[in-house]
Amino acid sequence: MLKSLIKIAVGIALFSILLFAIGYQADKPIEELKLKYANAESRFMDLDGMEVHYRIEGEGQPIVLVHGTGASLHTWDEWTNLLKDSFQIIRMDIPAFGLTGPNPRGDYTPEYYVDFLHRFIEQLNIDSFCLVGNSLGGRIAWNYTYAYPGQVKKLILLDAAGVPHKGEMPMVFKLARNPFTAFLLKNILPKGFIEKNINEVYFDDVKITPELVDRYHNLALRTGNRQAFIDRANMKFADETYKLEKIDCPTLIMWGEHDQWVPLEDAHYFDKAIANSKLMVYENAGHVPMEEIAVETAKDVRFFLEN
Repeated sequence: MLKSLIKIAVGIALFSILLFAIGYQADKPIEELKLKYANAESRFMDLDGMEVHYRIEGEGQPIVLVHGTGASLHTWDEWTNLLKDSFQIIRMDIPAFGLTGPNPRGDYTPEYYVDFLHRFIEQLNIDSFCLVGNSLGGRIAWNYTYAYPGQVKKLILLDAAGVPHKGEMPMVFKLARNPFTAFLLKNILPKGFIEKNINEVYFDDVKITPELVDRYHNLALRTGNRQAFIDRANMKFADETYKLEKIDCPTLIMWGEHDQWVPLEDAHYFDKAIANSKLMVYENAGHVPMEEIAVETAKDVRFFLEN
């Protein structure tokens, strides 16, 4: 029996070594990625030992856009092009993602992200604004609105995170919580794995282009981002949904009907908990409706903000 167990253990070890040798992918240095994913609108702010990548485009009422897990400010590209004629669009790569990269302190709690966003906005000298968040960014947005209610004129939540669940979590988070598979994630990250995750958050796979997959993959390989994702996935988060009933600013809740990561029932939870809210469900979208159906969702955002 013992010999069999030893053989199995040795086999697993040899397989892991072979897999590591074949699939190892080094981090991509920030300067290399800047050449491809920063542009003339890109700026960098020194904050908490990070160079925070952000962009400000357009003029008018400020709108602050906060992206979700694994994404970057690029997730708002189409919205920015569609809305910057009437609004000042402010977006950033939040810590652990995009060109901004990891927080040197390794803190990725909701409390840290709210504090980070507050100090980021303070440095831009913005007193009040509309706040928009998707997924993790949605969780940050509603926590921020609770903490700083006087600053947020209107709130928009797209497939927002933060409602506790006992069911299945997305596979990528399961892998990050297992020490063995987390080691593989940190060192082996095939493009096909990234494409699988994008397939999960999109409803219409036809809209997934090679350029989109390349961007998500390359930015995930930014030095430190893989470890930051693992660190964040292993943090324990308390139930803070009691804060929702304290939010009284006009709130638009936008949800893809086919979201596989955050269930549609959460949209109804937010709508019920936030008094001054309106819910819009999109039957042709998944977890990232601002990417997948940008024209339709941007039109609804414009109407909400202008009326």
